[in-house]
Amino acid sequence: MLLKSLLNLFYPEPCLTCAKPLRNNEVSICTICRDEFPKTHFINYKANQAAKLFYGKVKLVNVAAYYWYSKQHIIQELIFQLKYRNHQEIGELLANWIVFDIKKSNQFKDIDYIIPVPLHPKKLKKRGYNQLTVFGKTLAKGLACQLEENILLKTKNTITQTKAGKEKRWKNTQNVFALAENISSDFEGKHFLLIDDVLTTGATLLACALELKKIPESKVSILTIAMGA
Repeated sequence: MLLKSLLNLFYPEPCLTCAKPLRNNEVSICTICRDEFPKTHFINYKANQAAKLFYGKVKLVNVAAYYWYSKQHIIQELIFQLKYRNHQEIGELLANWIVFDIKKSNQFKDIDYIIPVPLHPKKLKKRGYNQLTVFGKTLAKGLACQLEENILLKTKNTITQTKAGKEKRWKNTQNVFALAENISSDFEGKHFLLIDDVLTTGATLLACALELKKIPESKVSILTIAMGA
């Protein structure tokens, strides 16, 4: 710890978003950048813009995105670093901030399992990690539940949907996800929190939620780091 403090004194780590040197009490992101993050405040109430994407499609307990996402914004850069540059400390940091606010709200109670949107095995092997794993582990620890990455699988290796429209996204996600075979009856009647990085049309999360709802008496909520503005 002493050596690290001395190194930070002479060679301070840069903020991942603005590249300015971090202070001793800052981790990965400086306070100035954090204060500019645009919160949605969806965590505090059920009827929100994110939840409306799923109305009439699947019954969910709670839905929320923590930040607004837009191009050329700090949040975009942050998620890019998490997703494509393996800065998993970002996932841990964001999860801790989210847990802090969840505990102050009346939503997202009694979660049993955190379920990350899965990657296809080929993409996971190529990338080397799922950007949601550390984020999910930290959420699970803060919410006193478990991370479960083996009951929801991606069975088709689809191409990125970044530029696809709503209808095409939904078509591309049909029959892409599936429950693992011979799921234990211990998962019946449990509350699953499905997590992802960015919510856009909701097609991927809807496909995943519909699979989880096949587990008898299951309840599903959705939480993402950000939502397209």
